Amino acid sequence: MNSFSDNTLMCKVKEGNLDQLGLLFERYHRLLYRFFQNYHQRAECQDLVQTVFLRILKYRIQFNENEGEFKTWMFRIARNVNMDFFKKQKRTRTENIETQTFKFTASMDLSLGEEKEEILKLRVALKNLDEEKREIIVMSKLEGLNYKEIGDVLNCSEGAVKVRVFRALKGLRAQYFQLEKNNPR
Repeated sequence: MNSFSDNTLMCKVKEGNLDQLGLLFERYHRLLYRFFQNYHQRAECQDLVQTVFLRILKYRIQFNENEGEFKTWMFRIARNVNMDFFKKQKRTRTENIETQTFKFTASMDLSLGEEKEEILKLRVALKNLDEEKREIIVMSKLEGLNYKEIGDVLNCSEGAVKVRVFRALKGLRAQYFQLEKNNPR
C-alpha cells in the first residue's frame, strides 16, 4: 500500500498525476458510501460516491494543502453533493414512519432478522431527524470526525459544533422515544 499522506496524494493529483486519485478512492470510497447510506438507498450511494470523486477531479486545482486536510475537503464536497441531490429530487419530509422504515430496510446490508429491534428503531429515529441534525450525528458519531474537522466542513467553531451535536442527540433521543411510545414491544 502506498504510504503517502492524503494531502501529498491530492497535491500530485492537482499537479496532473491523475493516477493518484485511484489511491484516494481506495482509501475513502467505503467511508463515503457509509456516509451516504445514512440518507439514501444502495444504488444512489454508489452514484453519489462517484460524483464526489468526479468533483474532486474537477475542482482539484482549488485544493490547498495549507488550509486543511484532504479528508475535510472531501467531506465538504460530499456534503454539497448530498445537498444537490436532495434539491434535485425535491424530496419532502411528509413521508410517514412506515414508508421511511421500508426505505431504510431496503438499503440495509443485514437482514432484519439479524438486527436487534432497538438498533432498528434508533436508525429509523435517525432517518426521521431533519437534515442538519442527521448530518451532524453522522459526521460525529458514525464517521468519527472530530469537532474541529466538522467545524471545518461546516465553517463554524468547535463550540458551535458541540452545541449542534448536543441538540442533534437530544432530537434523536426524542425521536427514539416517540417510536418506542408508538411501537411498544
